[in-house]
Amino acid sequence: MENYIVSARKYRPQAFEEVVGQEHVTNTLHKAIESNHLAQALLFTGPRGVGKTTSARILARMINSDGQEDIDQDFSFNIFELDAASNNSVDDIRNLIDQVRFAPQVGAYKVYIIDEVHMLSQQAFNAFLKTLEEPPKHAIFILATTEKHKIIPTILSRCQIYDFKRISVDDIAGHLQNVANKEGVTAEDSALRIIAQKADGALRDALSIFDRIVSFSGEKITYQDVIENLRILDYDYYFRTIDLLMQGDQAGLLNLFNEILENGFDGHLYLNGLASHCRDLLVCQDPSTISLLEVGAEVQERYKEQAQLVNSRFILNGLKVLSDADVRYKNSNNTRLLIELSLMELLMLWQKTNSQAADKKKSLN
Repeated sequence: MENYIVSARKYRPQAFEEVVGQEHVTNTLHKAIESNHLAQALLFTGPRGVGKTTSARILARMINSDGQEDIDQDFSFNIFELDAASNNSVDDIRNLIDQVRFAPQVGAYKVYIIDEVHMLSQQAFNAFLKTLEEPPKHAIFILATTEKHKIIPTILSRCQIYDFKRISVDDIAGHLQNVANKEGVTAEDSALRIIAQKADGALRDALSIFDRIVSFSGEKITYQDVIENLRILDYDYYFRTIDLLMQGDQAGLLNLFNEILENGFDGHLYLNGLASHCRDLLVCQDPSTISLLEVGAEVQERYKEQAQLVNSRFILNGLKVLSDADVRYKNSNNTRLLIELSLMELLMLWQKTNSQAADKKKSLN
């Protein structure tokens, strides 16, 4: 059996132009290199899976190329990576400092990439401080972390800080589509968007999920394949819930929730999903905020249609009901009853809101 290369490795960016969703960082770094204004100590901070270590490796290759070598040249002898999560002692840092003194044999710089730098011990930080303050001319330090607040201020003050952001659903879905095209996989846009949403801003997670779905589905990925494989409640359940509320159908609401439980879904998942659905309906009521809705065009239309049928007062009060139920869920001895009562409370709230709106309209006439 041939060794399988996961997409996160196979399609890892080799140039700044290929890094997804971090143009504010990559453009700045590119200009800093061109103008010879690159600091010797850099801190890359942001969520996991958004390109910090990848950007550090690209930067290391770029600054070692004088324009005559191939930009894809490895320069592996010039790049030293240390995982501070497992090498966080003062001895590990002292060994690194001992290497810093020697100039590189090939290329212009030695680049030291320290991942998860916030995991270093206090003694290790102190040992590193002097070198970071006065590094040799041939040394560049790139520190990467997901938790900047855990790094001592004396280290932060000596670094040029670059904040990496969560990658948008649109950017992740677009990248997944490119990967699918290269792999000869046909994928529905709604399916890729679900994967992108599930990844929560981390491209590496999205590619891992994509690989898993391809293994499950083969060369054609559908929306149904994704929600079945990832055990995601379909949007349709939430649209149906609001429709049943508007119809005043108490039995229908209870039967719908029973259907969700019988399909193996957790009641808490449904509760939180319904709250998110209400939030999205609120977003759709104003054209200026509809761009905040990270769904495909077809689903967006469904949201806009349903948003016109409910008023914002009902949604806001409904969110309070769902939020209270969410808080009480963990301590409840009968979670099913808790959610059923919350649905009945939403039903009464809908009827009350409608009645008040009707009385107000009648008084105006």
